[in-house]
Amino acid sequence: MRRRLRRRVGHHEPADINITAFMNLMVILVPFLLITAVFSRITILELNLPRAGDGQADSTQDLQLEIIVRADSIEVGDRNGGLIRRIPANANEHDYKQLSELLQQVKARFPEKLDALLLLEADIPYDTVVHVMDSIRVAPVVQAGALVLGELFPEISIGDAPADSNRIASIKGT
Repeated sequence: MRRRLRRRVGHHEPADINITAFMNLMVILVPFLLITAVFSRITILELNLPRAGDGQADSTQDLQLEIIVRADSIEVGDRNGGLIRRIPANANEHDYKQLSELLQQVKARFPEKLDALLLLEADIPYDTVVHVMDSIRVAPVVQAGALVLGELFPEISIGDAPADSNRIASIKGT
């Protein structure tokens, strides 16, 4: 009996693996997956924290631009000169177009100015912050018959908005 087992064991040849079908599948699957893959693109917005001396008037700058984003409005002002304009929100959505037009007018008066201070109330949605920052950084401008993005105030510092004095007065009055 042992001789029979040895003969059978000795006669076994290793089986060849047929991977042709698997290779055909890979040839089709890999390009399909690469074509349908969604490549994510990350955009980075550079921010600056306000400098330690930003709370005091700087005599070298005529304008210290502040944009305060509140739940019901956007206030554009000069830290030294006060409020320039308050843009109320329409149906709980801010008017970014009006903000952009106002900032273009400010840029026309102060073409050398590059920095702005963005102050945010608590609980402002991230989407709103990004839209406001885009409106502060660039604006659509027509040049030579083509629509291009013109630079407004690319150096944005970000911070917390001060309390709204109108709300405080209405709370104290009731």
